[in-house]
Amino acid sequence: MLRRPLFRIHLAAIVFGLLIVTLPAPVKAQTPRIQGQGSAASGMGNAFAAQADDPSALHYNAAGMTQLSGVQIMAGSSLIGGNTEFRNAAGQTTTGDRGGSVAWPLPTHFYVTANLKDLGFGALSNVTAGLGVNNPFGSLSRYPNDGPLRTAVTFVQLPLIDIKPTIAYKLNDQLSFGLGADIYTFADIFGEGHLEQKSVSPLNGANLELNGKDTAAGFNASMLYTPLHNADGKPIANIGIVYRSQATLHLNGEFRANGALLSNAEATFVLPQVISGAIALWPVRDNEREWKLELDVDYVGWKSNRNLDVRLSSPVAGIGSTIPQPQQWTPAYTVMLGTEYKWLKLDQLPEWEIALRGGYMNQQAQIPDSTFNPGIPSANVHVPGVGLGLLCKENGTFLGMKCGNFGIGKVAAKGLGLDVSYQAAFYESRTIAGNQNPAVNGTYQSFIHVGNVSLRFAF
Repeated sequence: MLRRPLFRIHLAAIVFGLLIVTLPAPVKAQTPRIQGQGSAASGMGNAFAAQADDPSALHYNAAGMTQLSGVQIMAGSSLIGGNTEFRNAAGQTTTGDRGGSVAWPLPTHFYVTANLKDLGFGALSNVTAGLGVNNPFGSLSRYPNDGPLRTAVTFVQLPLIDIKPTIAYKLNDQLSFGLGADIYTFADIFGEGHLEQKSVSPLNGANLELNGKDTAAGFNASMLYTPLHNADGKPIANIGIVYRSQATLHLNGEFRANGALLSNAEATFVLPQVISGAIALWPVRDNEREWKLELDVDYVGWKSNRNLDVRLSSPVAGIGSTIPQPQQWTPAYTVMLGTEYKWLKLDQLPEWEIALRGGYMNQQAQIPDSTFNPGIPSANVHVPGVGLGLLCKENGTFLGMKCGNFGIGKVAAKGLGLDVSYQAAFYESRTIAGNQNPAVNGTYQSFIHVGNVSLRFAF
């Protein structure tokens, strides 16, 4: 009679400890929307919404959580580096980076899912609950204070986190649904804890800073449809559909010059709605091998970002009471292709699973020339990626120890997994002309590379 309460107590301790260790650091990414939110998915070009069979399903397609048994936890981080090279018509050049050669602190992700039937909640036998924390939107760029872009931007960051309480319901063997909240917020323990943009005044050379923060809520709804199963009941064809709603941040902060407060400031930033469709096929799926192919398409409604006009509580000499920041972004599509080949039984490694992954992602530019900001060097981008997955099952051994012996107290692991991936983002060269700030006009060439690692625990 004591085993289940003890299990829940120890499990709560594990979840609490991992949550503290792996809460997201400030977002350090090149584009406003960060696709990679799990290393397995990243290795497949983020084509994962129709597979959705690890804890990152909580982000990619919450309906897929119904495929997970017991309690599963995933925690991981990304190493992001790269730069943007700029040259204008006068031959002036400068280089922007991600706040350094590698962004720090590291963007991270954390997910925990619990199949309520496996935990003894018979009345909720078709329900899986989950909680996630990640960085789905954000940017960070740094340029020299004495460079040709200084009047536009010298530093910008958006350390936004998303807290995701989520549930999924399995209607039958073919159809599952997911529903979750997206609570977007900032936290002081992650860098500056607010959206921040810095530049140099063209009038007097003062270092200007605008900042602001808020908390906003949105929601996500998803479906996973499995029209075909094999003889063992495993999916061989999946269709996923995901909707993520808009969320409006009413940013409140400050306008400063050389560190001195000039005025309180506020602005409105609307995070876009996202609609995703995905299809996955398994040409091979038996007790020894699995081979998956997947195609995902995202529509991101960046049209919602029309302006970021800053309203000042007190008029500032030479500026007035409003700092116009028109945006007029346009909707964009992202196409993702991914594959995974998995060995389920190897004579050399009994009780282990090994997966090789590959993928490609193409993302469209969403910012017009007239409002282009070097802090977000938007351009069409091509992103190939590769990945490796290792899973040690309960009776497998690692360093001479059974993987099922890992755990805390009465809680023993049924599986331990490690996923790693690498992605290289090749941005097409983009020449900006007719920008509202003439200093921004010129040619931009960006390259970003991302290494991801995730740990998985199944109980």
